[in-house]
Amino acid sequence: MSTDGRFRSRVVIVTGAGSGIGAATALQFGAEGAQVTCVDVDEAAATATANAITDADGAARAAACDVSDEASVRAVVNAAVEAGGRLDVVANVAGVGGFRRFEDLGLAEWNRMIGVNLTGTYLMCHEAIGHLLESKGAIVNVSSTAGLKGQPWSSAYCASKGGVALFTRALAHEFAERGVRVNAVAPGGVNTPLIKDFAFPEGVDLNMSWKMVPATGEMAEPADIAEAICWLASDEARYVHGAVLPVDGCTVA
Repeated sequence: MSTDGRFRSRVVIVTGAGSGIGAATALQFGAEGAQVTCVDVDEAAATATANAITDADGAARAAACDVSDEASVRAVVNAAVEAGGRLDVVANVAGVGGFRRFEDLGLAEWNRMIGVNLTGTYLMCHEAIGHLLESKGAIVNVSSTAGLKGQPWSSAYCASKGGVALFTRALAHEFAERGVRVNAVAPGGVNTPLIKDFAFPEGVDLNMSWKMVPATGEMAEPADIAEAICWLASDEARYVHGAVLPVDGCTVA
């Protein structure tokens, strides 16, 4: 983990910061000097991440938030700006997933997947964009390899993450000349608590799963994805607009 201070004096919001990629991302931003608002639907988990940052002499605060709820998102963004005086980066990491046969996919599960992964990303960007225009800031969204190609038992997840990928590119075109950079990462398999929700449905043909296997033969760690998110948010990526960067061990190719 770098500690070169490239985010010193920057104010950052990370959603899904209670565990996995979100926690690793919040920790890295904190180690590099940012004032981090750690957002999660699980307030205790968000607080644990914020405490880990402050214990390491960083600056962080925790906020409970359902990213699919407009009022909740608005309150979090307003509080972060009030606490930090500005907003420089939003990292939309919060997400849900899982495998499900399409025949078994109910409307409630479809709505939850779209609501958290896609609508949640929209709401956070929508509430933050005015502040980011002032700071000439950056947005980094989390798509997935499932948002770049189809995969079985993942219709709702693919739809939500594919939506994030094109939403990212659309915003990048709209705001590039106005000084806000918008990019995304597209992880493959990552060793996080969410992986437990991706158990194969009973009785499926596992030969269909080969497209999801990385060429490296191993899953990423959360820190691998956090490194990419922080790079895209940094001045080092100042000329990167509208990228959806696979960080997937050569799964997409």
